[in-house]
Amino acid sequence: MSGGPLTSHVLDTSSGRPAQGLALTLFRKQDDDWVLIKASETNSDGRCSGFLDREQFTADTYKLRFDTEEYFRRAGGTTFYPYVEIVFQVVRPGEHYHVPLILSPYGYSTYRGS
Repeated sequence: MSGGPLTSHVLDTSSGRPAQGLALTLFRKQDDDWVLIKASETNSDGRCSGFLDREQFTADTYKLRFDTEEYFRRAGGTTFYPYVEIVFQVVRPGEHYHVPLILSPYGYSTYRGS
């Protein structure tokens, strides 16, 4: 599968467009700490992939951190949520995991996508 076993997509409902250039960071839980795996940003379609390859993707607990404050600041606005962290568990690392974020300055939602 192109893009690797983990992908994300951010949609900005306040503008009705993909959230281009939003910084996000992937972490893996190790004991009581979060270990940085990769920092990246969304492309012109609000998508991000290539966090890790299939061999690196293990059954574990992960966290995606989205820098929403900087994204909205660049757009000339503010947000109630300076960042969004989505913690999720990978049970079957052979499957594809898609973690979308639907975003506005005063709310957000997520789900496991396909």
